[in-house]
Amino acid sequence: MPLDRAWLLAHLPHQGSMCLLDAVTDWDVLRIRCTATSHRGADNPLRAHDRLGAACGIEYAAQAMAAHGALLAGADDAPRAGYLASVRSVKLHVARLDDIADDLDVEAERLSGDGNTILYGFRVSAAGRELLSGRAAVILDAALLDAGKQGDQT
Repeated sequence: MPLDRAWLLAHLPHQGSMCLLDAVTDWDVLRIRCTATSHRGADNPLRAHDRLGAACGIEYAAQAMAAHGALLAGADDAPRAGYLASVRSVKLHVARLDDIADDLDVEAERLSGDGNTILYGFRVSAAGRELLSGRAAVILDAALLDAGKQGDQT
């Protein structure tokens, strides 16, 4: 059963119009698939100069990754804040998203990771047409990385 926008707002730190996704349509331990219509909205907070550049699709993918983390965390676990550490191999097949008439299909797949860092592959498409894709490294707790560095310096 799809998880709606109310579920996303309750489980993601992104609130109001900054929550770009509309629903989680499918997920398992490795993958998530979401839909979005906010790319067409004039009030999209990522718009600049009356347009939404295709690179903004990375934020759509990042929110899908955050939703995936929330689903994997379980009902009793507090959600962990995640940070995009890097994006790589990004391919933009369009210049902008706001002129895409169809809903966005946002997919993320966990490629590898441990308890604190995760590598995802992502893809944003519309009506079967790939708009952008790439990989993103997510760090769940940057403080743990800092603590590890401090321990290495002694």
